[in-house]
Amino acid sequence: MINLTQVQTASPRVHDVSCDPGREWVRPASVAIDAAPDEDTSPAPEATWAADAVRTGLCGAVSPRVVRLSDGRYRVFYSQILPRAGFPAGANDYDNSTTRILSAVSADGLNWTPEPGVRLSAEQGGAGEFRVVSSEVVPMAGDTGRFRMFFECCPGPQSVRSAIRSAVSDDDGVSWNVEPGERLAIEESNISSPRIVFLDDGRWRMYLHQRGVGVVSAVSVDGGTTFELEAGVRIAETAPHATHTAFASEILRLGASQFRMYFAAYSRPQVATVMTAVSQDGLEWVIDPDPVLSPTGDGVDAAKCSEMCVLELPGSTTEAGRFAMLYEACDGTAADQRGVWRVACVVTQP
Repeated sequence: MINLTQVQTASPRVHDVSCDPGREWVRPASVAIDAAPDEDTSPAPEATWAADAVRTGLCGAVSPRVVRLSDGRYRVFYSQILPRAGFPAGANDYDNSTTRILSAVSADGLNWTPEPGVRLSAEQGGAGEFRVVSSEVVPMAGDTGRFRMFFECCPGPQSVRSAIRSAVSDDDGVSWNVEPGERLAIEESNISSPRIVFLDDGRWRMYLHQRGVGVVSAVSVDGGTTFELEAGVRIAETAPHATHTAFASEILRLGASQFRMYFAAYSRPQVATVMTAVSQDGLEWVIDPDPVLSPTGDGVDAAKCSEMCVLELPGSTTEAGRFAMLYEACDGTAADQRGVWRVACVVTQP
């Protein structure tokens, strides 16, 4: 989460939390943002539906990213997956699906109201009929009140080259203008899930996923316009939990030299968990050996617990922290452990 209640500029303080959320989260999960049902594959952005409407995974809601606005409200940006023309399987055939970035607002961080309008379409973002995903929204450099959104521009299947692009907003993230060019690309690699951390020396660090490698990082010295890849791998794709992939890092600042990361790990394409790690410098990370969230075998996250964000809730204190985790959850009700993707929510122990 980016917290703008104390400071509204590109400061490390926007990553601060009152205390460490840690590992313990209360199950079962609730649904924060639901998938559109099969009968509504061209939904209005603000639409809501009955919980028991028929869903087989044609549509989905994934990649939640939260900004706490200066007035205390929360805005979550997420990607809605829909069938693309000629490819009716939709999210169950993700490589051939389309997405758009939508938003919802909340006063308490737990109950969300979808907003009218599309924040960013695939065509606007340069992806044609394919996908814009993982919208990381941060304040721009200087006292401008403007936001910059970093997003994955994926103009085809996940096997093709993708890039991190950006857009800017002057109205707290409601309307967006895409900036020309790419903020980062790595040769012919598929890259995704950008995350920004503001450093004490004024630089910006972007964490992102490089397909086949894991979580890598790049730095910017010009306020997030250009980035240079850093040496090394922050989170490698290794056994047992991240054999297939490690991506989508969420990074919280616990103090001047202490960070906690949550990230999604796939041991194989059918199994996804949320892991955690800690670091003193943001470069070298010590991974906890056990997942924070694992599939339950039942409910909305029966098959997969994946890309996430953590937000501090109203009333949280140093002595009694209150946090929620929004994460993309798959129920595994379709073939090969696919199914309905929703944005689910768990909270820390009361």
